[in-house]
Formats: sequence, structure tokens, C-alpha cells
Amino acid sequence: MSRHALIIGCGFTARRTARTLLQAGWDVTATSRSPESLAALEAAGARLLRFDAAHDQCVQAAAEGASVLLSVPTFKLDGQLFEPTPSLVAGLRGRPRHLTYLSTTGVYGATRNVDERTPVSPQTERQQLRASAEDAVQSHGCSALVLRPAAIYGPGRGVHQAMREGRFQLPRDSSRLVSRIHVDDLATIVARALQQRVEGAYPVADECPATSAEVARYCAALLDLPVPEVVADDCLSETRRADRRVDGSAIRRLVGVPLRYPSFREGIPACIAVEQAG
Repeated sequence: MSRHALIIGCGFTARRTARTLLQAGWDVTATSRSPESLAALEAAGARLLRFDAAHDQCVQAAAEGASVLLSVPTFKLDGQLFEPTPSLVAGLRGRPRHLTYLSTTGVYGATRNVDERTPVSPQTERQQLRASAEDAVQSHGCSALVLRPAAIYGPGRGVHQAMREGRFQLPRDSSRLVSRIHVDDLATIVARALQQRVEGAYPVADECPATSAEVARYCAALLDLPVPEVVADDCLSETRRADRRVDGSAIRRLVGVPLRYPSFREGIPACIAVEQAG
């Protein structure tokens, strides 16, 4: 079996996935608009490619027979939302052995209780674009997997870091639930699913949905910070307005991955320890 992975979009989660695959003996090609930022991955054995266009011939060639991880989010281009994944997938032209796409639980829209059987129900433009990206991946013609992570946190990212920087705010509705996943747990699940060439679509989350207020109070006590202010919904980003309980147990059972951080109570102190260690 081919043990070559091509990672398109080497951000917060994908970098950790690349390291996990390298440690498992895989050949990894990682792409970025700024490959110089991936020096640590190169030192660990990854091949780096500069990539800044949907029809990059080097990336197309690297996809031949590879297990491909697509981890490029929707972004703003000239003031408009742009979803690059459909054109990226079209450019691969049937070469990959397998596609794995990192989507988001946002595609479930206003659905409150989510598991592996829940259909997508996108409502906003951003959600609809992510759902269209999923469709492009799943209709490409090779085996494909869509993973829909809940809110991703880790060292330097999450409620605890936003509170340190004074930019975290709470919604007026304190009953809204948010599901989360520690980036290291997510990367382990992604790597294992890619290695096993799992197919289908699954949400990914830890075992403990919680309100933003509950997590903020925990972080405030841990870091000796004030509890954040409460603001109206229109002051919060789209992703912060959701009320969603995500059951991510199906994909964990399928790939055989136990969580290192089953809740924020284990995950956030671990993040802080890593940050303090430098």
C-alpha cells in the first residue's frame, strides 16, 4: 500500500497531522504559500512545496497515488468569501489514492444535536460554501472522507488564549452549548483515518460539550483573569453564535483512537503547560 501523504494547506491541525504521519514512517509532502514557515516539518523529513494556485503542476504531480489531506479553509478574497476546495479537487484529475477533507460542524447549520447520522443543513453563505466543498470531494471519483471538527483549540489557540488577549466575549444566552476538540486529538484521528483510508463523513468532537460561560469561568480561575463581558450576538462571529452538541464517538470507534483530552478540563491545562514550557 502507498504510504505517501500529500497535505494541501498546512495549518494548525495539518502540521500536527504531518508530524504524526512522519513518526509512523510515511513519506509526507506538505504544501504552503510560505513553505519557509514549515522548516520544522522539513527537518522532521517532510518534502515542502510552494503552492498558491488551484492548478499548480507540482502539486498535481505530487498527488499521484497519494493519500491527500485537504485543509484549506474558506477565506475572503477581494472582500468576498472564496472556497478554493472544488477547484483544488478538480485540479487533481483523479490522481489521488484517497482524499480526506477537513470541513467544519458549521455545515450542520442550526441543528442542535449532531452525530454521524445527522444530515448537513447549511444556512449562511460560509456554511453553504463548505458544504459545496464537501460535495466536490465526495464526488471526485476516488475514495473520500469528510471530517467535520467542532471548535479546535490547542497551545496558543482557544478560549484561554483569547481571554489572555482580552478579546473573548460571552453571548447573552448562557445556555448555548459548544463542542470542542483538542488539536492533538484531532490530528491523531485525521492521521489514523487517512492511514486506514476511511470513507464517509463524520463529526469530530471531544466528550464534553459545554457553554462558553462554563469554559470562560474555568479559564478565569486557572489564569487569574476576569470573566469576559457579555455582548449581543451581532458582536460575535458567526461561529460563536451556534448552539450545538456534537457526538464524535463514531469516528473514534472506527479508527480506534481514545482521546487524550476528553474535555476542556484536561485539554486547557495541557495547553498552558506546553505554552509555559516554550
